[in-house]
Amino acid sequence: MSISSRFSVGIHILTLLGTDISVVKSSELIAGSVNTNPVVIRKIMGMLKAAGLVKVRPGIAGAELTKNLSEITLLDVYKAVNVVQEKELFSVHENPNPACLVGRNIQSTIIPVFSKAQQALEKELENITLKDIITDIKEKNELQNNKS
Repeated sequence: MSISSRFSVGIHILTLLGTDISVVKSSELIAGSVNTNPVVIRKIMGMLKAAGLVKVRPGIAGAELTKNLSEITLLDVYKAVNVVQEKELFSVHENPNPACLVGRNIQSTIIPVFSKAQQALEKELENITLKDIITDIKEKNELQNNKS
């Protein structure tokens, strides 16, 4: 099981919107970059709009970021696309056997561990911005071009 791909697609969309802002990026163009259906892009774009990260004008192709690249964190994207509910990154199985030593105590033992792990993940995501992502992509592109 993995975190919803909406998270990586959301990052992809915002990164694309943040690069070369002179080019209008329609949902079809973005879908081509993500290699998915434009309907998927429009759905995720709607989530990003609801979170205040993008501005979309009905009937006009393209979208734009509502904030500077350095102001949008990966945590913003993570929350915008509803990857998981608050404090529910990890699911805990229900109804363990209370007659068993482990069954009786497993939930109260692992729930705090899961909570700490989710907090650590979210703290890390909060420290990475779209500017960081775009900078890394541009550096990788330069390295690839220098190898050619």
